Amino acid sequence: MKVLVTGTAGFIGFFVAKNLLDRGCSVVGIDNVNPYYDVRIKEARLAILNANPNFKELRIDLADRKAVSQAFEDEKPNRVVNLAAQAGVRYSFENPYVYIDSNIMGFLNILEGCRHNEVEHLVFASTASVYGANGKMPWKETDGCNHQMSLYAATKKANEVMAHSYSHLFKIPTTGLRFFNVYGPWGRPDMALFLFVRNIIEGKPINVFNNGKMVRDFTYVEDIAEGVCRVVLGPLPQIKPDWNGNDPVPDPSNSGVAPFKLYNIGNSHPVQLMRYIELMEEYVGKKAIINFMPIQPGEIEVSEADNSRLYTDYNYKPKVRVEEGVKNFVEWYRGFYNV
Repeated sequence: MKVLVTGTAGFIGFFVAKNLLDRGCSVVGIDNVNPYYDVRIKEARLAILNANPNFKELRIDLADRKAVSQAFEDEKPNRVVNLAAQAGVRYSFENPYVYIDSNIMGFLNILEGCRHNEVEHLVFASTASVYGANGKMPWKETDGCNHQMSLYAATKKANEVMAHSYSHLFKIPTTGLRFFNVYGPWGRPDMALFLFVRNIIEGKPINVFNNGKMVRDFTYVEDIAEGVCRVVLGPLPQIKPDWNGNDPVPDPSNSGVAPFKLYNIGNSHPVQLMRYIELMEEYVGKKAIINFMPIQPGEIEVSEADNSRLYTDYNYKPKVRVEEGVKNFVEWYRGFYNV
């Protein structure tokens, strides 16, 4: 099977592509390798993937309509995984336009590529941030998602709606995955784990928002990649034969009128942020210098995934505990930066 994966120079895209290659798939990777963070990490990820003869790299921007269209026509992928996006909540305050270019226009180009090239299944990244101000835990796919608290979350909610419309109009089987606080080796330098470990090693202070009173459903990146690949290669979403528009099922994540589904993909074991930091201190072997600060705009205090639907449909169950995951990251960081 040939799978087109966008964002293969990125954190999650790298692990998903690697997992698919390990399963014997042919992978076409798309990435523009932009300088949002240290390009050396992106190039190092791509070097690992390019060592596999079943991987083909295309260095193009998803917002480039002609280039994306040509890639679909040339490669004719069986299935597509869209993981490329402009990530980050705080960066959207500084540069909102890049979120529209990448997350909206780029995603539209992916949908058009699927529409015109008979793609069997589109799997795309959404985020737990779409739940926004919803404080009822754990979050379930049937919960309302109408109170996004950042532009990043709003673009991901828009992706879900766009995918549903294309799935309905053109009968493209489409599945969205709401990622919960992904962490692990090869992570992004703008993520808390990377920032904190770097500063602890260098003896610099770390900024801990909401005075440390955060709870996160930290999910190890290889668990995420395993779940994504099970969905990509597994059963396709179907239209419900008993759909009744006069009495629609009130479940936005399991459409009856289109072959479309949404799933949470998290660890389902929330961790206090201060416990997360304690593990970093333990594995680095050094205490953190902490600046406690108020909560930032767009931040969510608590996240917790209900994974029951993904477990039922794809037998997905995360394996890596946060103690092991943080240790793996610290070991990777020391090795990559030789510190």
